[in-house]
Amino acid sequence: MNEHLAHALLDVLIFWTLTTPHEFAHAWVATKLGDDTPRRDGRVTLNPLAHVDWFGTVIIPLVTSLMGGGFLGWGRPVMTDPRKLRGGKYGMALVALAGPMSNLVFAGGIVVLANLLPNAVDILFRAVYLSIYLALFNLIPLPPLDGSKVLLATGFPVRWYIELSRYGFLLLMVLFYSTGLGHWLGQATLTSSSALFRTLVMRF
Repeated sequence: MNEHLAHALLDVLIFWTLTTPHEFAHAWVATKLGDDTPRRDGRVTLNPLAHVDWFGTVIIPLVTSLMGGGFLGWGRPVMTDPRKLRGGKYGMALVALAGPMSNLVFAGGIVVLANLLPNAVDILFRAVYLSIYLALFNLIPLPPLDGSKVLLATGFPVRWYIELSRYGFLLLMVLFYSTGLGHWLGQATLTSSSALFRTLVMRF
């Protein structure tokens, strides 16, 4: 198998694994804040099949990984009812932030595992890289990413948000491949991942 393709397939497999705690965190926090929608939809689970979006979790990540210049991908969005969430728009922001925060926690757990499995340190480094990348990527304030929900909580006009939602994916593609955002995000993630491993992994 072509080495570049094998690397891209590994990225997709790791990414799919990482979307599971990310989407679970959204569902769990929403449930704790009073919204039973995620539970009724079967999303308060760590079953990866419950959170996969075949287009966003497999096809797009594979294509963008092969293209270079940035890595795009997402899990199946967790549906919530803002009317049921305690805290209103601030509750919605907490639900949104739960996903990226779970990926940062997960990255810390992988670092601990890297000390126990030194022979797998290269793969685990890639997992930490993608976990941090997923957290930062989702904080971009464009629909349907998590950062857009935080933007709404700051008072961003709903009518403008709806307009942005119509072109969210297109805008992301333009930002990633025309402005260098994808490259910058990759470099920022690589720098932070390397620093984390140099500090906490004994054999890195």
